[in-house]
Amino acid sequence: MIPRLISFAAMLYVFGFMWFAAALPQPVGDYRTDAIVVPTGGPGRIARGLELLGDREAEAMLVTGVDPEVKPAEFAAEYKVPARWMECCVTLGFAAVDTRSNAAETAAWMTENGYRSLRLVTTDWHMRRAANELGAALPQDIVVVRDAVPSRPRLGTLFLEYNKMLASGLALVIPS
Repeated sequence: MIPRLISFAAMLYVFGFMWFAAALPQPVGDYRTDAIVVPTGGPGRIARGLELLGDREAEAMLVTGVDPEVKPAEFAAEYKVPARWMECCVTLGFAAVDTRSNAAETAAWMTENGYRSLRLVTTDWHMRRAANELGAALPQDIVVVRDAVPSRPRLGTLFLEYNKMLASGLALVIPS
C-alpha cells in the first residue's frame, strides 16, 4: 500500500511539473486597473509596467523589492522614466526582499492608497507563486489581474520555481 501511495505522489509531482512548465501564464491585453505592481528580479518586468503606465492602463505603479541603495533619480535614469511620473505615479518600494515580502509591501501600499484593483506584472514562470502570495496578503475584495512577461526559462529555473511554488502553497495552507 505504501509503495503505491509513494508512486502516486511521485506521478502527481511529475505531471504537476509538466503542466507548470508547459502552460506558463500569458500577457493580458487591454485591462484597466487602479494600479500596476511590479516585483523586481526579472528582465522586462519594469519595462512592461512602465509601458502599461504610459498606455494609461492604471493610474499608479509600485515597483516592489527595490534595493535600498537605489535612488529614485538613478531608477528614473536607468528606465528613462519622466520626472513627472516619478512624482505622481511611480512608487519605489524598498521593504521587500522576497516574493512573500513583495506581497506584504504591495498589500500595505494598496491599502494606504485605497486601490481596489491591480495588475501584477512579473515573469511568466514566477506568476503563479507571486499571485498566490499576493492573494494571501490582500483583502479578498481586491481584484488581481495577472499579466505575465514572456521569457525563455531554462529547465533548472522552472524546476526550482515549481518547487518554490509547492512550498509556498503548503506554507499558506498549513498553520504555523
